[in-house]
Amino acid sequence: MAGCSANSNISQSEDQVSFITLDPGHFHAALVQKTMYEGVSPTVNVYAPEGPDVKDHLKRIEGFNTRTQAPTNWTEKVYTGDDFLQKMIDQKKGNVVVVSGNNSKKTDYIYKSVDAGFNVLADKPMVIIPEKFDLLLEAFDTAEKNDVLLYDIMTERYEITTILQKELSQIEPLFGGLVAGTPDNPAVTKESVHHFFKYVAGNPIKRPGWFFDPEQRGEGLSDVSTHLVDLIQWECFPGQIIDYKSDIKMLDARRWTTSMTKEQFSKVTGLEPYPDYLSQYVEGDKLNVYSNGEMNYVINGVHAKVSVAWNYQAPEGAGDTHYSIMRGNRADLIIRQGEKEGYKPTLYVEAVNGSEIAAQLKKAVQQTLQNKYPGIALEQLTDGKWKVVIPDKYRVGHEAHFAQVTEKYLNFLEQGRMPEWEVPNMIAKYYTTMQALETASK
Repeated sequence: MAGCSANSNISQSEDQVSFITLDPGHFHAALVQKTMYEGVSPTVNVYAPEGPDVKDHLKRIEGFNTRTQAPTNWTEKVYTGDDFLQKMIDQKKGNVVVVSGNNSKKTDYIYKSVDAGFNVLADKPMVIIPEKFDLLLEAFDTAEKNDVLLYDIMTERYEITTILQKELSQIEPLFGGLVAGTPDNPAVTKESVHHFFKYVAGNPIKRPGWFFDPEQRGEGLSDVSTHLVDLIQWECFPGQIIDYKSDIKMLDARRWTTSMTKEQFSKVTGLEPYPDYLSQYVEGDKLNVYSNGEMNYVINGVHAKVSVAWNYQAPEGAGDTHYSIMRGNRADLIIRQGEKEGYKPTLYVEAVNGSEIAAQLKKAVQQTLQNKYPGIALEQLTDGKWKVVIPDKYRVGHEAHFAQVTEKYLNFLEQGRMPEWEVPNMIAKYYTTMQALETASK
């Protein structure tokens, strides 16, 4: 099941890449279009049911088109009939379908799109319930048969501290190789905290009501955890194929809820009262959202832990946060993003077991990091502990990462193929999240 090559390349020299947006219900669909791309038609066909989701999407695109600085010039052609999906398939007014919306429909949308011969750029997660995992496998098989590329949007691979953490972990004399770890002290841990209410592109975010329904959006274990599981595979085993049948073993997982009031729900959705489909999660006047989860598993013999939590709103001056540690035999590579760091992801290097790593760390920064990222420096904090100093020019922000992922995908289309490991590792990633959800739900 390679599923990573296409016989007919898409040349970008003649505007032969044309986006189709299918049923956009998440602001990530618009962020793909926050910038223009060379060789991509400015005309985008949108197929969606009539309703607030598509209207909000079009408002975001209009905002990009009318902004003062570097405005875009997208032209949106919209079809909102009840038969929008079949109309998209029949009309074939583009060759790349962008899917970002109600996750309960996403696996079906993906399969039907690749089955109709479209390339697909899909927001995570591609699947939210174990019962749909086999359909996702079939979608990858079908994409391979139809010579189209199916890819998901993994923005966190483009965050600078994650990139540098990965780079340093590959320098054996410094890092010493990843330890095996234990369930209580994993080799790699990734944790993230998100917030329901926040600002995107300078405006308060408006989330659809279904975002709070685990049957439509997915739970924390099947949604945001996708990014963290992906980073573990991408950083710990770069360029290696992960076999989901033999290389992954789920040990344990758990899930829990975040509560919000009717007023908070109305503030972030514009809806009042709660929609009927959320009634089973309401106690008194509070909505309990299954947005949090934790999993412990083994991948390629290495113990890993992933944890995702959602709060309603971040404290003043704060935002979404991330914690990550890769434990090596000679050094630990740690990303922290707390109050001490001004809520900016910050990478630390800490010697372990009395290892003398100062000379190797300075060599790694001077000969490896600075060649790729001029301006990167070191600040020694205490004996055996350093902070990697990162110029602000590399901190482009989460929203800019969508353009970086899209550029990468356009490059794959131009080449007519993806790296051999991408498809099997996407499959392994979603197998992991589905196993975690099954385990936590027992």
